[in-house]
Amino acid sequence: MAENAAVEIGDDRERGMLTAQADGKVAGTIAYFVMEPAPGALVAVHTVVRPEHEGKGIAGALVRKFHAIAAQEGVPVVPLCPYAAKWAQRHPDEAPAAPEELVREAERQLKDHPELF
Repeated sequence: MAENAAVEIGDDRERGMLTAQADGKVAGTIAYFVMEPAPGALVAVHTVVRPEHEGKGIAGALVRKFHAIAAQEGVPVVPLCPYAAKWAQRHPDEAPAAPEELVREAERQLKDHPELF
C-alpha cells in the first residue's frame, strides 16, 4: 500500500512517542525508548494505527521515519515491535539488522524497566 502523503510525523523523545497525524488528528504511533548508555539504540516497542486509518501506509511511514531518525543520529534500531521487525525484514536497505546482543540487551532493559513502555 502506498504511503499517505497527507501524514505528518513528529518525534516526542521525552515521551518516547513517534506520532503520525492526518488531518490534525493522531492516526498512528510508535512507542519507543532509547537504550542506555546514551547515545543508545532506538527501540521500537509497539506500533498502533487507529482503525479508521488502517491500510493507508501509516504504520510503514512511521517505521520508515523511525529508521531515518536513528540513521541521522548514528544509532541502530532494535525493532521489538512485531510490525517494525517485519517491516525491517522487508526493507533491509533502509533497516539494517541489529546485532543479536543488542536485541537481547534491549529486551533486558525493557523487562527491567516496564515503565519504558
